[in-house]
Amino acid sequence: MISLHPTQQQLHDFVEGNSAPAMALVISAHVDMCTQCQMQVAAMQEQASELAFKGEDDSPDFSSMLAGITQLPAAERIISEPVKAEIELDGRSFSLPRPLRRYVSKTGNWSHLLGKLWQAPVDLGPIGKANFIYMEKGGKVPEHTHRGNELTLVVDGEFSDGIANYDSGDFITMDGSNKHTPYSEADEGCLVFTIVDQPLHFTSGVARLLNPFSHLFFK
Repeated sequence: MISLHPTQQQLHDFVEGNSAPAMALVISAHVDMCTQCQMQVAAMQEQASELAFKGEDDSPDFSSMLAGITQLPAAERIISEPVKAEIELDGRSFSLPRPLRRYVSKTGNWSHLLGKLWQAPVDLGPIGKANFIYMEKGGKVPEHTHRGNELTLVVDGEFSDGIANYDSGDFITMDGSNKHTPYSEADEGCLVFTIVDQPLHFTSGVARLLNPFSHLFFK
């Protein structure tokens, strides 16, 4: 069950087209998975439309909002080839929320990281870089904090990190005030989509030796 959602302010900024591109992408993917947020966004859009009909100057331009989310010119939003709805790892397929499907063709090969962790880099074009991270059952990211900000969407499965438990569809934000150790004990493991604007900073044990090289992964 989804329990972590964008804040009301984040949804409001999203609807008005004022979210940063990375935030807009992750929120749009969450909304695609979350009935509760779909209803809230629809209500906000309806309210904004009413203001537009009344001639309010601050009403959102929804075409611009959608173009901003996809980061594509209007002419490029018409896709001539089918967009893959899934990504694959080791013979297993993972269904993706619709806003992420256009990036399947821009997702690199899976690489094995530490222990039972796998990473596939995603080229988001003007937005920047992202990663799909898969934790097998028993997979763990070493304890770390963040030099910048991290946006994460749980795409499939469950994981915990010492702060909370997360399920498919959960929307997660982290910054330098958070220290955590993500791990999955779910039989099916856990797939997440994550965007960080600075490398992680490992804080415990031998993993601290990885800090000089942290820009090479999880970014």
